[in-house]
Amino acid sequence: MARILVDLLSMTGTKGGMEIYTRELYEQLGRISDHELVGFASTEAVARGLEWFPGRVVASGISGENRFAWARGELRSVNRAAREVGADLIHSPATLGPPRRDVPVVVTMHDMLYWSHPQYMSTPLYTAPVKWMEKVVSRGADRVVTISEVSAREIERYLCVPPERITAIHLAGRPLPGVDRSRADPARPLVLGTGNRRPHKNWVSVVRALALLDPQERPRLALTGSSDDDPLRPVVDELGLGDWVDLHGWIEESDLARLYSEATVLVTPSFCEGFSLTPLEGMLSGIPVLISDIDVHREIAGDAAVYVDPSDLASIAEGLRRTTQDPDLLATLTRRGQEQAARYSWEGTAAATLRVFDEVLATNR
Repeated sequence: MARILVDLLSMTGTKGGMEIYTRELYEQLGRISDHELVGFASTEAVARGLEWFPGRVVASGISGENRFAWARGELRSVNRAAREVGADLIHSPATLGPPRRDVPVVVTMHDMLYWSHPQYMSTPLYTAPVKWMEKVVSRGADRVVTISEVSAREIERYLCVPPERITAIHLAGRPLPGVDRSRADPARPLVLGTGNRRPHKNWVSVVRALALLDPQERPRLALTGSSDDDPLRPVVDELGLGDWVDLHGWIEESDLARLYSEATVLVTPSFCEGFSLTPLEGMLSGIPVLISDIDVHREIAGDAAVYVDPSDLASIAEGLRRTTQDPDLLATLTRRGQEQAARYSWEGTAAATLRVFDEVLATNR
């Protein structure tokens, strides 16, 4: 049995897929692993509570919401914490980690979007340090875990990590409690989109594509995930779509279950992703999915989705029309989606990750 320090500096309750990954992974690892787990947690994670974490928690006193404090903590504090608790291994599950270490490091790098699609990321002032940290962390890590074969190829390409040090381990969907698909009304189709408003998510194109549809065929649109003044509001107002579009912030799980119950189709129009977690969770809940035609979506969703060109408003509009007006297509997508989602499990994700931990520990003994 080894002692593993889990780097939870990124956990704040606002990081979306990375936090889902960390929580689901460690809930499962707590069931199957004999290793002692010690969480090194941000101030936000401590305040929110970490009842799901299967081990003791050390409060770092570092804000994960403050980008610079988080980065400084990764650079200076994680390795020191590992030394203080007597850890045998560090796992950093949110892309960044300690560049210098006294014990082996496994880092999970979710995507290479700052390298492959920098135009959709943050300002150069922030992008350049992130890219530098990703490079030095990947060079120092004993193993880089990632979440798709697409991301594995990009890590090898952009960070020059040898393929033998990269392991791709797929994620899985989460059943959302309280979903009742009988509540979806074919006579009042609803398109649902969930996610933050970062530019690569491409929500503005969905709103503009909606405006291209004849009102007789136009579905309602609900978008969740805005944390401040929604940048889509001016677009909705400009297009006169106030009666058609509902813009939500971060919502409670019960409210999300209601939208999952009522949605005709789940849309994910992003230009780039590291995985296809949102579509996979939609499929698991029996919702047909409409997604952008990018490599990672093809890898994960297979033939269980309708694909559109995220750069072409007409393509998105036609996808919206087809998936909300064709009952036979919806039935086929529902069946295929549930079959596809069943291929992935968090138990499998955890078991594969545990094998990586054990391999690195054995190599470094």
